[in-house]
Amino acid sequence: MTKKIASSVPSAPRRRLKREDREREIAQAAVAFFAEVGFDGDTRELARRMGVTQSLIFRYFPSKAALIERVYQEVYVGRWNTYWESIITDRSMPLQERLLRFYKDYARVALTYDWVRIFMFSGLRGENINTRYLEFLRSRVLEPIAKELRIELGLPGFDVVPLSEEEVELIWGINARVFYLGQRLWIFNAPLTLDIDQIIDQTITSYLAGAKLTIPDLIKASAQ
Repeated sequence: MTKKIASSVPSAPRRRLKREDREREIAQAAVAFFAEVGFDGDTRELARRMGVTQSLIFRYFPSKAALIERVYQEVYVGRWNTYWESIITDRSMPLQERLLRFYKDYARVALTYDWVRIFMFSGLRGENINTRYLEFLRSRVLEPIAKELRIELGLPGFDVVPLSEEEVELIWGINARVFYLGQRLWIFNAPLTLDIDQIIDQTITSYLAGAKLTIPDLIKASAQ
């Protein structure tokens, strides 16, 4: 009988990472994993794909909820650019130019595979990612745009006539239009027939044309 000879080549040791590096590695893997399979994905499967144990994941993230929270921080908070807020309020240029600059740059971040799919999966599963991000978006983008539009049109400020939900809803229409482009790309697998920047040009032009007609009437009605 032939005697089995042990291999003289040692097995590759598991990489030893600093705690913050290992935590970041798990978080990034979780972003890719949940974007692909949704939040019903099992952490055991995530661990298998990473080539680690499930207990290692829970050493850094004590629960699946904690891991999902980190995903929110990575994708939505971490990718937010505060420069966008300064663009919206920069009155050295016309509002139309500001909105075009903001939404075109924002679209390059928001229309990515993981951003769109995680947002959709969150809504379907009832996670609070959607609620938290939309509240964030309202305070950082929608309300400032409504304020700047009033200034652009020479209308009373919020201190004179409070912001109306109708004004906010009109601006939601821009964001809904932009997000729909991401849905077509990463949910429906339906290619876009026009360039994204071109679509944003048309969307902003349409919004401002309509707003100039409707917002003064809304303000007048609210002031009565």
